[in-house]
Amino acid sequence: MAEIETDVLIVGTGPAGSATAGLLSSYGVENVAINRYRWLANTPRAHITNQRTMEVLRDLGPEVEAEAYMHATPGDLMGNNVFCESLAGEELGRMLSWGNSPESRAEHIRSSPTRMNDLPQTFMEPLLFKTACSRGTQARMQTEYLTHTEDADGVTTRCRDRLTGREFEIRSKYLVGADGGNSAVAETCGLPFEGQMGVGGSMNILFRADLSRYVAHRPSVLYWVMQPGANVGGIGMGLVRMVRPWNEWLIVWGYDIKQPAPDVDEAMATEVARQLVGDPELEIELLSANTWTVNNMYATHMQTERVFIMGDAAHRHPPSNGLGSNTSIQDAFNLAWKLAHVVKGQAGPGLLDSYSAERAPIARQIVTRANQSIAEFGPIFEALGLTDSTDPEVMQANMDRRDEQGPEAEAQREALRKAIEFKKYEFDCHGVEMNQRYGSGAVVKDGQRDPGFARDAELHYQPTTWPGARLPHCWLYRADGSRVSTLDLCGKGRWTILTGIGGEAWAEAAKTVAAETGVTIDVHVIGPRRAIEDHLGDWARLRETSDAGAVMTRPDQHVCYRASAMVDDPAAELRRVLRAILQPAA
Repeated sequence: MAEIETDVLIVGTGPAGSATAGLLSSYGVENVAINRYRWLANTPRAHITNQRTMEVLRDLGPEVEAEAYMHATPGDLMGNNVFCESLAGEELGRMLSWGNSPESRAEHIRSSPTRMNDLPQTFMEPLLFKTACSRGTQARMQTEYLTHTEDADGVTTRCRDRLTGREFEIRSKYLVGADGGNSAVAETCGLPFEGQMGVGGSMNILFRADLSRYVAHRPSVLYWVMQPGANVGGIGMGLVRMVRPWNEWLIVWGYDIKQPAPDVDEAMATEVARQLVGDPELEIELLSANTWTVNNMYATHMQTERVFIMGDAAHRHPPSNGLGSNTSIQDAFNLAWKLAHVVKGQAGPGLLDSYSAERAPIARQIVTRANQSIAEFGPIFEALGLTDSTDPEVMQANMDRRDEQGPEAEAQREALRKAIEFKKYEFDCHGVEMNQRYGSGAVVKDGQRDPGFARDAELHYQPTTWPGARLPHCWLYRADGSRVSTLDLCGKGRWTILTGIGGEAWAEAAKTVAAETGVTIDVHVIGPRRAIEDHLGDWARLRETSDAGAVMTRPDQHVCYRASAMVDDPAAELRRVLRAILQPAA
């Protein structure tokens, strides 16, 4: 007999696990979250927080979004990605990143009601965990997952209390494995993966030191330091990352994965910090040091019938592009509403199959993108002449030639400018962050044509109401004059229909079908003298339907159905759409 019973057991309380718990509790679903450690993240591993993730926090509630901004470094202080010989030394070049160039900033403002920021995991994780526990999640720390057994009715998970050593069982209807890059849940399930673990080695050195005199005039999250011969492999690139401006920092320094991981003590950490900062007298307060491996692996399928993996358990990659925590939280946003509908009897288990169908392609995309971004440093090394020799003196001389006269030096300067600009695929990759379009049984496309992408889909977000895409954001206005995002009109566990004058029949149909299915369907009629008005005309341009048509969203704000005009029987149409998506038991 299991000692604990719950609807959903979540293994892991990182960004993915805590977000899942918080969302499930917000939807009124009983859940237990376990963590094998005594507390949450103790290092600021993940930090870049993109707009789509902030939209998930906004969906959790204005107080959650507000607290994230309160702790975060704002976007204006993120933007100068700096390449230099040391923080105190010569600058090689820089690029405006994370939506800080004028063109990119305009795209970001148009794309979302939220703002990009830098929120270290040491702040994000407690915020999500607190939200979950305050809304009903039962959390157990120092509780280790051992194994699980899945049957037709649920999952029995064997755990160990690490304080007492006692083993016990938890019985749940569903199990979520959010237990990191060495996921024991994924291993127990035998889920398929592609790629390779441990393709590179890195160390993190977390320390405090006031470096404002070197950086405050060029605020950035990332300072890339090129020092020939200083690092394993000869090229000598290290990263000095801002954690809190401008007195807490994280150095990322590579080591040869073929050799044993180094033991980073205070003396070594101080020497590395002095070298990269360029201050031989620098004194640091070492907070922690650890080693980690660069991975290039993703799950091609992320679930069994009752067990699901998410976050680093499913997509294992370097921190390039800042995609890890963001993708993890978005995994949770995709799965949580589906689990809630099935647990509450509003949907059949077939709905859950759409989780892997929708998120496994995203896992592949972001793992590929993150590892590709590492390779895209190559043109910078080549432009600086760092690949022509392994002799540090020759490499330094090659770098120094960029200030000379003549066609060769001019070509080198042009090559370096282009190489740094090309890093926008890592540091300003708005399309990768926002262009997720789902194809699964949880979307009714009715043969409507994929609009494709008019511009580079990795760099630029393209709004569309094509079924499967995230609902485009624009500002609408209430009768009292206050503005509201289209995204604020949907989500929060509800289905939503946006229509216009002449589309009132959708509202009556939604009431009928909601009563039949038990799901909540909100309808907003947008137009003059209605509760919501489109004063700027942006929604009329974005909706891709007539006034009487309909754009319907799922609880995760993705469009699941679109009608270009009013249909003959809107109630019958909504029944058809929801039956196809929810796959209720016969």
